[in-house]
Amino acid sequence: MKGPYLVLLSLVPRLGAHGSVLGDPTGPCPDYSSYAYEKHEPLSKGRFQLAYQRPAPRCRKFPLAEVDETIATMKRTIRDPDLFRLFENCFPNTLDTAITWKGLAAKASETDEDEELTYITTGDINAMWLRDSANQLSSYRTLLRPNASTSSLASLFRGTINLQSRYLLSAPHCNAFHPPPESSLLTPFALALSPAATDIFSPLPPPSAGVYECKFELDSLAAFLQLSHEYHSTTHDTSFFSSSRTWLRAVTTLLDTASALTGGTYLPDGRVAPPGYIFQRSTTSASETLSNSGMGAPVKGGTGMVRSAFRPSDDACVFPLFVPGNMMLARYLGACAGIVEAMAGEVRAGVERYGRVQHRGFGKVYAYEVDGFGGVNVMDDANIPSLLAAPMFRYMDRNDPIYQNTRRFILSRDNPYYMVGPVLNGTGGPHVGPGMAWPMSLIVRILTTDDDTEIVDSLRQLLSSTAGLGLMHEAVNTHRATSWTRQWFSWANGLFGQMILDLKQRKPHLLERSYQ
Repeated sequence: MKGPYLVLLSLVPRLGAHGSVLGDPTGPCPDYSSYAYEKHEPLSKGRFQLAYQRPAPRCRKFPLAEVDETIATMKRTIRDPDLFRLFENCFPNTLDTAITWKGLAAKASETDEDEELTYITTGDINAMWLRDSANQLSSYRTLLRPNASTSSLASLFRGTINLQSRYLLSAPHCNAFHPPPESSLLTPFALALSPAATDIFSPLPPPSAGVYECKFELDSLAAFLQLSHEYHSTTHDTSFFSSSRTWLRAVTTLLDTASALTGGTYLPDGRVAPPGYIFQRSTTSASETLSNSGMGAPVKGGTGMVRSAFRPSDDACVFPLFVPGNMMLARYLGACAGIVEAMAGEVRAGVERYGRVQHRGFGKVYAYEVDGFGGVNVMDDANIPSLLAAPMFRYMDRNDPIYQNTRRFILSRDNPYYMVGPVLNGTGGPHVGPGMAWPMSLIVRILTTDDDTEIVDSLRQLLSSTAGLGLMHEAVNTHRATSWTRQWFSWANGLFGQMILDLKQRKPHLLERSYQ
């Protein structure tokens, strides 16, 4: 679980965008973990009276003029005061609060060029997840422009790609990491709190890897490729990748790691194959550890798909062939370079052969997880990558007939993790449990539909789900908006902003109406 280490790790000082401690000589800035629990004025003028949750300008970790300009433009575009307040709070949240350190890598020699590094925390958890950090920056890709300045958005992307490259090289099976040594943020006390110190997993990363948690999640690898692709396709900056000390080696490590996990549990002669990855944890929650002495459920080899031990929710997979993660990997392997197109084709072929199943009520749909033997888990989870989100990362078109069948299933009570109630109707998952819908799932629903009625209904639900705090929570009780998890979930906040900007392009008339 992500939460138990928050309080003690919050004792580690937080640094600003350029390596300086936040705050001014008159006193420190408030800890946003506490700040996000409180309602700050001025409240919005709508019926929900949503709080203003941006830190004071002097306390914003990475001020960016383009973000403030976008907010000013959207104030003229969004007519509903509550909807604008949500955008105003959520869109800048990662830059305002989660860019915990930015600086330069230590040089191995005098001839080394300066290498930018960016350390991004998830929000209320003082660690950097590969998946979260990639998606947190992805919310700003429409503002990304070529720029060599270290105070630019492009620099944030480059620094994050560089740091993720370092993490992948040192511990490619791990999902979350401590700050780099250059930041001076990491204390021996904080390092000793890492779950990796007590978990049993293999292969072990070296002590210098700075691992916070080592759950192998296939989408962590895909997220690194996603971030690299988004930077390159937007800026066309090929020199960054050619000059990087680590990027190409990280891609090679990624491919080796994924390839090693395409085999099955059993060898041709019936013996058990070396597992490639194991994970065990002493826990009272079944979703926090793997069965079969840490190997997970048996899986058939030769499917073309890559095994995943955990889902993007950090919950253990029931069946190891996690379909949305394979979809995402296939998409970004194919997008990044010709060197990996062959593997992308194999993974996609595996998804299409083994990941499709016949549902008695919805026809042909995509399963959430399979094992290649015929074992199938038909559901969806709110965390991205999900089946619902497949068109978002362009694995398929949103009008694909099998996707539409799958979508109808996901948004029905036949999906065991579709939650309903007067507050929210959306997908949840075992990470928080039944009765708790994730606002993220409604944001994805909006991003993957052209139906105005569906979008309007989802926006209204999101407006009513924040308990007046004006931020996107991780999960909300479908019958009681005041019962929620995670007051500061930066990825979900950014995704909300990304969705509003998407509506500005696709459905501007929906931003001109009242949601009161």
